[in-house]
Amino acid sequence: MVECAPDLQIQPLGTDLVHRIAAGEVIDSLGAVVRELLDNALDAGADRISVSLWPQDWRIQVVDNGQGLTAANLAQAATPHTTSKLQREEDLWDIQTLGFRGEALHSLAQMGRLEICSRPVGSAQGCRVRYDHQGHVVAQETVAIAPGTVATVADLFQDWPTRKQALPDPARQMRGVQTIIHDYALCHPQVTWQVQQNSRLWFSIAPAKAAQDILPQLLATLQPGDLCHHRCQIPDLPGNNVVEVVLGLPDRCHRHRPDWVKVAVNGRCVQVSGEDAGQSHPLEQTILAAFRQTLPRHRHPLCFIHLHADPQHVDWHRHPAKTEIYLRHLDQWRPAVTMTIQEALQIPADIRDSGHTQKIRQLMKVAEAKGVYHLQQPSLLSSQPEQAAGESGFNVLKAIAQLHRTYIVAEHPSGVWLVEQHIAHERVLYEQLGQDWHLVPLTPPMMLRDLTERQVEQLTDIGIDITEFGHQLWAIRSAPQRLAERPDCEAALIELSQCESIEAALAATACRSAIRNGMALNLLEMQNLLDQWQQTRHPRTCPHGRPIYLSMEEADLSRFFRRHWVIGKSHGI
Repeated sequence: MVECAPDLQIQPLGTDLVHRIAAGEVIDSLGAVVRELLDNALDAGADRISVSLWPQDWRIQVVDNGQGLTAANLAQAATPHTTSKLQREEDLWDIQTLGFRGEALHSLAQMGRLEICSRPVGSAQGCRVRYDHQGHVVAQETVAIAPGTVATVADLFQDWPTRKQALPDPARQMRGVQTIIHDYALCHPQVTWQVQQNSRLWFSIAPAKAAQDILPQLLATLQPGDLCHHRCQIPDLPGNNVVEVVLGLPDRCHRHRPDWVKVAVNGRCVQVSGEDAGQSHPLEQTILAAFRQTLPRHRHPLCFIHLHADPQHVDWHRHPAKTEIYLRHLDQWRPAVTMTIQEALQIPADIRDSGHTQKIRQLMKVAEAKGVYHLQQPSLLSSQPEQAAGESGFNVLKAIAQLHRTYIVAEHPSGVWLVEQHIAHERVLYEQLGQDWHLVPLTPPMMLRDLTERQVEQLTDIGIDITEFGHQLWAIRSAPQRLAERPDCEAALIELSQCESIEAALAATACRSAIRNGMALNLLEMQNLLDQWQQTRHPRTCPHGRPIYLSMEEADLSRFFRRHWVIGKSHGI
């Protein structure tokens, strides 16, 4: 039972006040205006969109070449809860458009002065309509415009001075608008975007076939060869469900902040939750986990995940801005995302690695002056079982030489690769240890002094048998098998105690156990190492994020040696 003061009475809010409160929840910034208008433009089938902003005047205009609106539809467009995208209650759970609630235009009319010009495709003329704050038409006239729609919102938040004062400065708001448009461009790569600020071109985005062609336009430092695209079907879920991933290869690009870890669902970048997710932003956490031990310390991946989900799996009714959703069967989507990323990080057999062009040219200049190749005949890695080349699509490298007792020179169907032997072996050992973290007894136990409480706890967490043996003295009764027989076992155990996680402990063990640069290898040993490395899940980088290989393509070699020249009548070049 609700109690209230004697002089207060519970009463329903007026309709106008209800609509004003709802509008304030939907339209909370310049970016929110852009988002709502872009939803309508994309739903109308536009493939060319122009956005103009005058932040100091609180004015926004969006022009599209979509299918347009008739005069009759314009008369109803800004009244509350009117839409062409929902016809019945069941449609709420079969959302196939970006907008659907019928709130956007009415909210824009509430928060500013709304004007729409539109001409339907096939119509001879267009119509201009101005609305009052209730979404009613106050002026209408015929205009000559191209097919499509021009929506203008002026004097935004004029009646909400407290909101205008609370919002960030225009520069920060423009960065938010830019992020919103970038997100839409990734989700809808077929669209041409032109964005103006204060009547001057701010930026533009050319159309493309897929998101991997959009990303280099958004991040100037990216090259097409820095990115990888992969799609994976999820057969166990009802309907047609696909995971699409565009990621920056960890040996090429990574970022200081996780600002380019993005998840989109059915055309919109969102934050995803599910039943019993157990953590905030679970899909973002899944992405970060999939890149673990492939990037340098304190660096983050560049990754765009687009889930093309059957509408029955998506609940869009969590947030007014539709930026947070519930996703059914999240426990099946997460492993699918991990698998798709891992497959994308593999090295395909027919790789054409344009991203290394500059590195190749620099390496060739150094090789001309200082290059020394070291060949030995067929005894270290030969104890490992040799995997037959060709068992998978990746075993295509043939060891032909060793350079400076550090790099394996390997022939590839598309050219020549240099593989650094230590970190390639480190990647192999790291993944082997992850599958079999085998501890063996130490006889006699090893004594370590002056360990902190955190170090003792870390050794216990990774399974090592440690007991206090006296004042500031601990007995270590077990150790990883690969370290137990090493002469520097004590130093290795101290290093393990300082690791922050089991993954870091595995990486430290692998690094100490891997073959060293400067060690001579024969052809069989080099080939065995190449075969084992090519079978790893993340062959591009070592567990600490260092790139493992450098590819020199046949086309680059041919260009360097001027093989296109024809000298005299000799054509045997």
